[in-house]
Amino acid sequence: MPTFVPLLNKEQISRLPEKAREVVEYRKSGLSLNHVQGCPLDCAYCIRHTYGLWDARQPRALMTDAEAVAELVNHRYFQPHVTPIQVFNRATDPFLPAVRPHTFAVLEDLDARGLRNHALVITRHQMKPEDSDRLNRLASVKVTLLFTYSGIENKDIEPYPSHVAAESLKLMSAPRERQYRTVLYWRPLVPGLNDSPEHLDRAYELSQHADATVFTGLFYRDQIADYYRANQLPEPYDETARRKIVPETLERRVLSTFAGGESLFRKTSCAVSYAHGEPDYNGHYGIRELCDICPLAQLDLCASAHRVPTTDGIREVARTLPEASGLVVVDITERAAIVSGLAEEQPRYYLQHALGFQVHDVRHPHHDRQHGRADIGWKEPTS
Repeated sequence: MPTFVPLLNKEQISRLPEKAREVVEYRKSGLSLNHVQGCPLDCAYCIRHTYGLWDARQPRALMTDAEAVAELVNHRYFQPHVTPIQVFNRATDPFLPAVRPHTFAVLEDLDARGLRNHALVITRHQMKPEDSDRLNRLASVKVTLLFTYSGIENKDIEPYPSHVAAESLKLMSAPRERQYRTVLYWRPLVPGLNDSPEHLDRAYELSQHADATVFTGLFYRDQIADYYRANQLPEPYDETARRKIVPETLERRVLSTFAGGESLFRKTSCAVSYAHGEPDYNGHYGIRELCDICPLAQLDLCASAHRVPTTDGIREVARTLPEASGLVVVDITERAAIVSGLAEEQPRYYLQHALGFQVHDVRHPHHDRQHGRADIGWKEPTS
């Protein structure tokens, strides 16, 4: 597989921030492959800030596509047919002109291996009619295109116009018979910026073209807040948070706008699984207040797959991970397994996907009705 963007040499790679050198990384919705990094779209809230890659605007490759896929499928966290995969979701857009060939090379390599894993591809860029034909030739891997759409009109915050993603969603959703699925990835929702009645109504209209819609808020980390202040951008919140911020009143307005619809979800994995006619691979069913907007048929599907693991079962799955040697199972309920002793998040995600059941870290409790979001904008939380 050739490289279509500049290939960095070892010395150049060594000068990258440590996190940027990690080509395969477990993120919440899947094992993330990011051997191409750099994006010129310049969304002010981009997660690149947190990886020390904000100034990397020209896409560059750390290795060839073939080497990257080999590293992915041989990674200790990768489980064939089980682990959800995300392609170029951390430091570039997978359908930038220079990056597009790499995206297809990765998907086609995975497909040629007969893998049936979910593959999530998140984009806000322009798609082409021939993209549908090429994606439809993939026979095994389950591709979902998630079109990032915010409706934000402030060019200092989001220079690349949202209408491009909207038109791409319509284009890729139009074919009646297709192997891939489409999701309206409505994000980031920010009070006072893109939550007017007109913004919400436009998103509802656009959702009619997608197989599913998921809404979420803003990751407002320290590095992003620093950038906002340095560039005199309107600060959306007075504090930063580890999780995405979706205030309670904003969620209520979204649900009101979508009342009567049947394909709106709070979680990415719920939307992706619904679009493919499968139970949620993240096992959210135990957190029942998440499910109050789900179609009844989807609830039945998730209920049929819901299995509460035992302590021994969790330990057996964790046994292969050296970084999980200190794992302690604190509690197991119908909602989630509560664990401690993990130094980082990645092994927890591995356990969650291996078990198909929610695994929460005791240090970061999930509060009732907040759906794993930041406390900002919610009443006093109840565990």
